[in-house]
Amino acid sequence: MENVIYLVPALGIVGLIVMAIKSAWVSKQDAGDKNMQELAGYIADGAMAFLKAEWKVLSIFVAFAAAFLAYSGTIHEINGKPIHSSWIISIAFIIGAVFSATAGYIGMKVATKANVRTTQAARTSLKQALKVSFTGGTVMGLGVAGLAILGLGGLFIIFLAIFNDGVNAEYVKTAIEVLTGFSLGAESIALFARVGGGIYTKAADVGADLVGKVEAGIPEDDVRNPATIADNVGDNVGDVAGMGADLFGSYVATILATMVLGQEITVNDNFGGMSPILLPMVICGLGILFSIVGTWFVTIKDEKSSVQKALNLGNWSSIILTVVASYFVVNWMLPDTLSLRGYEFTKLNVFLAIVVGSVVGAIMSIVTEYYTAMGKGPVLSIIQQSSTGHATNIIGGLAVGMKSTVIPILTLAAGIMLSYHFAGLYGVAIAAAGMMATTAMQLAIDAFGPIADNAGGIAEMSQLPPEVRERTDNLDAVGNTTAATGKGFAIASAALTSLALFAAFVGIAGIDAIDIYKAPVLAGLFVGGMIPFIFSALCIQAVGKAAMDMVQEVRRQFREIPGIMEYKAKPEYEKCVAISTKASIREMMLPGAIALITPLLVGFIFGPEVLGGLLAGVTVSGVLMGIFQSNAGGAWDNAKKSFEKGVEINGEMYYKKSEPHKASVTGDTVGDPF
Repeated sequence: MENVIYLVPALGIVGLIVMAIKSAWVSKQDAGDKNMQELAGYIADGAMAFLKAEWKVLSIFVAFAAAFLAYSGTIHEINGKPIHSSWIISIAFIIGAVFSATAGYIGMKVATKANVRTTQAARTSLKQALKVSFTGGTVMGLGVAGLAILGLGGLFIIFLAIFNDGVNAEYVKTAIEVLTGFSLGAESIALFARVGGGIYTKAADVGADLVGKVEAGIPEDDVRNPATIADNVGDNVGDVAGMGADLFGSYVATILATMVLGQEITVNDNFGGMSPILLPMVICGLGILFSIVGTWFVTIKDEKSSVQKALNLGNWSSIILTVVASYFVVNWMLPDTLSLRGYEFTKLNVFLAIVVGSVVGAIMSIVTEYYTAMGKGPVLSIIQQSSTGHATNIIGGLAVGMKSTVIPILTLAAGIMLSYHFAGLYGVAIAAAGMMATTAMQLAIDAFGPIADNAGGIAEMSQLPPEVRERTDNLDAVGNTTAATGKGFAIASAALTSLALFAAFVGIAGIDAIDIYKAPVLAGLFVGGMIPFIFSALCIQAVGKAAMDMVQEVRRQFREIPGIMEYKAKPEYEKCVAISTKASIREMMLPGAIALITPLLVGFIFGPEVLGGLLAGVTVSGVLMGIFQSNAGGAWDNAKKSFEKGVEINGEMYYKKSEPHKASVTGDTVGDPF
């Protein structure tokens, strides 16, 4: 029975094998004519140039952080309290960082292949274009989940073997403590990849829009716009590589938080007392299998079919299958009753907590879709407010973003209370793990969006027939919604995981509670609440500065290179790519440093309880800011896209280049850094 531990990395390998098969299928698809392939080549080269520049900087950080962790692993006691660690934690950290970077690389590599193949497929049908773009996204999803499960399961087996010397009865604690290094490595790379990639993509997007659409009056993704290639590169480095590393980190942290709490539960089972530790890994491993099954449902019949419904069907089927399988896995693995920190619960309660987590994730997806999708009330309200100018469009978008926090926060609060009611702190952690189990599917849906966006860009630059762009725009509009949904899902899982990590932190730090009645703790709470604001401000400011540089460069090229507007001269795309690359690498340092260094300083100077207050403030403020900004940005973007098919405002039809459309472009430009 103890051999179930080997099932975990095996499930990860299955995910990676299917990923390789799907990747090979994408590569075999028709990449279009020579011009299309040349444009796609510019995008792929720009994306790789950014990743190489980012990895150079991050490798220095990883080396220093690993050395610090190796030193910390030599400390085995603080204030007379034993610490189960080892210098090997630094090796786990490096592996986590490498796996996280690899997950992003896999996604970006296939996305830069799938984009031009989606464009070519869109010349035949919407059905084929969806198949190519979604298969590209699936490679990303399976790569992230497969690497995470293989890394966690494989390293856990190795660490158990290393630390089990037959004398040390607490070797499992040491193995899990060292395994947390893997999570820290993954999360560190995720932080910088998300921030750097995000600054890159939005600086290019804003710069391209301001000069191209607003000043020059040329279409989005026009081949004459020097910032167009940088804009399309940005979709890959930010929304694919960055998001991949981000969800890889969240996925690993969620499973590890549950394992850390699971080790505190003493049980008599058929798995050497390790069933609460192994359960989250097994469920997430099975989630990979059911995500693969879910991808089979993502298909449409003809041009009139709803792409959103096809994606929803795949998503729901994978979630439902995972929940059903969880019931049998929980019954098989766990004993009848369990207890954590005096809170007793049954194995049925653990299953109910998993159901709660899945329901929370589903509600978050539905609410996000409502607030960001075309044709729904919130986006229509922004369209209506575009008729009275740029300012009212901005006001409308801000209001939509703020309102969109209400149901998700109430859902999260209910989810936390219910999962705790069923199975205590372990219930909260396993609820998050249940929500994250279908990460492969969630990420496939998320990564499909930027691939479709790139496909539309290549169609426009290649001056293909209008029906090709219509098909890619159909996919792209759905992609905007799925991108916002993916972010909502990531935020929800992070919120639940944070509470599980809180519980683990309190237990390991040896404090009974975090008392906000104490002045230093309350001060920490306020400082924590401020950090997401300064973090967001620095990121938005970075986009603004880089976009200004981009605007100046595009204006210079329009001014100094004769024949661009007449298609007689080729713009210097590489100069715009270089601006975004340099700006994003430079500007990602300070926000990343604030996120990593602040907890260290507060913890070492003021102690664990004040640090707990700081982390509580960061979590609440960060979740609210994340939902607000993500949904406002998605809604503004789809409000702008609605004008491409024509919208009715007060009985009159408005299209592209109308005054309300120009106001919506301004809103989208503000929404980009959001």
